[in-house]
Amino acid sequence: MELRLYDTLTKEKRVFTPIDPSNVRMYVCGPTVYDFAHIGNARPVIVFDVLFRLLRHLYGADHVTYVRNITDVDDKINDRAARDFPGLPLNEAIRKVTEKTAAQFQADVAALGCLPPTHQPRATEFVLPRADGRTDMVTLIKQLIARGHAYEAGGEVLFDVRSMPDYGALSGRKLDEQKAGARVAVDAHKRNPADFVLWKLSSENEPGWESPWGRGRPGWHIECSAMSAAYLGGPDGKDVFDIHGGGLDLIFPHHENEIAQSRCAHGTPAMANTWMHNGFLQVEGEKMSKSLGNFFTIRQLLDKWPGDVLRLQMLMTSYREPLDWTDTRAMQANLELEDWAHVVFPYFGKDRYKPSNDYSPLSIIKTLADDLDTPNAITKLRELYQRAKRGGSSEKIEFAACCEFFGFQNLDKPGLFQFGTSGIGTGSGRLLFDNADRVQSLRAAYANSAPPQIISAITAEIESTGVKVEIGQDSTITLVLGSRDLIDTKINRLVAERAEARARKDFKESDRIRDELAAMGVVLKDGKDADGKPVTTWEIAR
Repeated sequence: MELRLYDTLTKEKRVFTPIDPSNVRMYVCGPTVYDFAHIGNARPVIVFDVLFRLLRHLYGADHVTYVRNITDVDDKINDRAARDFPGLPLNEAIRKVTEKTAAQFQADVAALGCLPPTHQPRATEFVLPRADGRTDMVTLIKQLIARGHAYEAGGEVLFDVRSMPDYGALSGRKLDEQKAGARVAVDAHKRNPADFVLWKLSSENEPGWESPWGRGRPGWHIECSAMSAAYLGGPDGKDVFDIHGGGLDLIFPHHENEIAQSRCAHGTPAMANTWMHNGFLQVEGEKMSKSLGNFFTIRQLLDKWPGDVLRLQMLMTSYREPLDWTDTRAMQANLELEDWAHVVFPYFGKDRYKPSNDYSPLSIIKTLADDLDTPNAITKLRELYQRAKRGGSSEKIEFAACCEFFGFQNLDKPGLFQFGTSGIGTGSGRLLFDNADRVQSLRAAYANSAPPQIISAITAEIESTGVKVEIGQDSTITLVLGSRDLIDTKINRLVAERAEARARKDFKESDRIRDELAAMGVVLKDGKDADGKPVTTWEIAR
């Protein structure tokens, strides 16, 4: 099957041909772990997870290497560590910040249905020469100096952008047009305003490593050049790999400078053969900003929605287009997932999407192979849903397989996508209303595999209002006001009394009992048994 991808560098969509089909290599810039990741960070994680799944399907799971870094050395981290842990030595405070935020990031992206990358290197592990011989930042900087692409000045090591004639090709920025101050630091010791830092000195109050240029720390860009070469360097010794991904905001200066460092250090014509960038994310039609009150972390949304909801909403827009996050669209995604779950939950989680299986998701693979066209793939998924709803087990298995391939995790638990609050017991209406948000948080906690203590805390908060929380086999959450055994006994008695009233054509009494049951949160279903005799069943109102 032919895979076509849009290359940001060449500005064209073209056939993807891996350097080595037995080891397809992709690098995606990961988070800077100074704080919990915001929802804008979720978009590249989800987008490139889908690409990772697609590449694994096309070339085999053992033939794809996916690297996503973790930036754990940065001035923002230093500032956060000093603010949050003023009584600790800085290095210890930094460790506490980065361990907490990195762990939260891993939990968040797992809840979004993302597979773990093959490697997730931390920047601090690649500053100095390594025992295993993998590429490190100090050695890479030495190579740049030796090749005439970097120089020491003002206590820093800087990359000389004029040493690279085609610098700026990715962003389309001509070197002579670049001005200091436009994402370019102003420093008198630079040969050119666009020159950028590879190494800078550290004070006693800053983290640092001993280097040939004094105790210091790396610049922002050099880590990705080092870590991509460390894990994705080719067998021919030329450190060129297949795909480099990230957000549009990284094109300049980050990716532009990565290209400069990597090409000049290794003497290669490219760093990566294909550059892919996802579009920006806004919230309710506006740029996400703390000052506007529309800034949300992934965790904040996962406290409200199952991760599948976030994943579906993000995949309904082409990865290269701007995405507008809205609560309305999240609610629509939730409702759609509930419909899907009710159809496929008995068939979900069977790992039936493997290429060797009869139920391989070929119908959506072909669509995704056209530059990761997730909106049209979702449309095909909806068509499969309609077939599954009308069809038998084979159609349902096919639909479930495609949902699994897409990374949805909770379609075997339809109760987790249910809106509103279900309850049973006389006088439960007000308590249902008061606990609606808490129950939604509890659903999200179950869906996103929250720690047991979080689930217990939410449950305790709900039960403090005078109800009991009951979890059904399909993960439906029901609030029970009173003893469930006594309630069930009363319901069965009232159902029997209503049947007697209907038999004697006392419809006024029948309606009264029905209304009483409705007030208890019970829905009646009248039908006939196999012999054609009237029969009534009941269930909790949803």
